[in-house]
Amino acid sequence: MSEAVFQYELLAEDGAARRGRLTTAHGDVDTPAFMPVGTAATVKGLLPAQVAETGAQILLANTYHLMLRPGAERVAALGGLHRFMNWPGPILTDSGGYQVMSLAGLRQISEDGVTFKSHIDGARHELTPERAVEIQDLLDADVTMVLDECTPFPVERDLAARSMERSMRWAERCKTAFRTRPGYALFGIVQGSVVPELRLASVEALTGIGFDGYAIGGLAVGEGQETMLEMAALSAEALPADKPRYLMGVGKPADLVAAVRRGIDMFDCVLPTRSGRTGQAFTRRGPLNMRNARHQSDPRPIDPDCVCPACTDHSRAYLHHLFRCDEMLGPVLLSSHNLHYYQALMADLRAAIAEGRLDEMAGNFARAEAEGDLPPLD
Repeated sequence: MSEAVFQYELLAEDGAARRGRLTTAHGDVDTPAFMPVGTAATVKGLLPAQVAETGAQILLANTYHLMLRPGAERVAALGGLHRFMNWPGPILTDSGGYQVMSLAGLRQISEDGVTFKSHIDGARHELTPERAVEIQDLLDADVTMVLDECTPFPVERDLAARSMERSMRWAERCKTAFRTRPGYALFGIVQGSVVPELRLASVEALTGIGFDGYAIGGLAVGEGQETMLEMAALSAEALPADKPRYLMGVGKPADLVAAVRRGIDMFDCVLPTRSGRTGQAFTRRGPLNMRNARHQSDPRPIDPDCVCPACTDHSRAYLHHLFRCDEMLGPVLLSSHNLHYYQALMADLRAAIAEGRLDEMAGNFARAEAEGDLPPLD
C-alpha cells in the first residue's frame, strides 16, 4: 500500500471545466474521470483486467450490497476489497444513501440512522453514519462516502429541507468516525433536491465540516437534464476549487460532456454496462440497438475508430447474432465496448481542457450525435 497523501491537483482549466489528478493510496486518477460500477465487487461480465483495458483507473463498489453479501468483516479477513476482487487500483464506495431512497418500503429512517430489511432474505439491519464509515474502512475503500439520505423527486420543500439537514448532521458524525490515514479520503455529499437555497445551505454546512472531496447527490432521479445540470452547476460553483467534485449516478454521454463544462470532475453510472447487457452500444454517432434487424448482414464494426474487442475482432452482424441467440458473449462484448467508449470520451475531454478547445470538442460531439449512425451499406 502506498504512503501517498490523498490530494487533488488542478492541472488545467477551460472555462468552468477542470483537468486534474487525484492521488490515492492505490494509485492516481486523471480527471474528469468515469468510474465503472462494480456494485457487488464486480463489474458485471468483465474480468478486472478487461475493465482496466478500457482505460478505467477507479471503480465504484456499494456499501449496502457488500455489507449484506459477503459481509464487510469477511472481506477484511480476506485482505480487503482490492485483493478480494483482484482490482489493484483505487476504489470508491457508495455509502448506501441511494438504497435508503430506493428501498423505501423496506426501511425506517431516524436521527440515529436507517433500519431496514434485507431485500435478499428479510433480515433486519441497522446502518448508522458510524457503521457506514466502519464498513467502508473494513472494505479498504480509497474514497469513503458519508451516509446521506438521497431525497426522492418530486418532494415538498419542507421535507427536502429536513432530509438535507439530517444528512448534514450525519455527515458530521461520519467525519468524526473516519479513520485518517495516508492516501485515503472522505467525501461529503451535497443534498437539497432541486431547491437552490437548500443546495447552497448544504454546501455551506459541508465545507464548514471540511472534507477531502465533495459529491453532488440527489440528482438524476427524475428531475430532467436541464434541472439536473442547473443544480450541479450551482453546487459545483459554490464548492472549494481545490477539492474534487463528484456528480453521483450520472449518466448519458451528453450528460457527462455538459457536466464537465460546468466544473464536475468525477462520475459513475450503471448505464454503459447495463445498456451493454441489453444490446445497446454507445458510439460517437449516438447509441445503436444491436438487436435491430438492419445489423444482421452488416460486416462493419460498431465503430471503426474504437479499439475494443467488439470493434476490432467482430462485425455488427455477429453481435446481432449473439443477442438474437441470447449468447452471453454479446453482453460481455458490448459491456466492454461501452466502457471503452466512456473512457475514450473522458480522455477526449481531458485533452480538450488541457488544450483550451473544450467548446470546439463539445460542438463536434453534439453534431456527431445528431448525425446518427454511419450510412447503411449499399
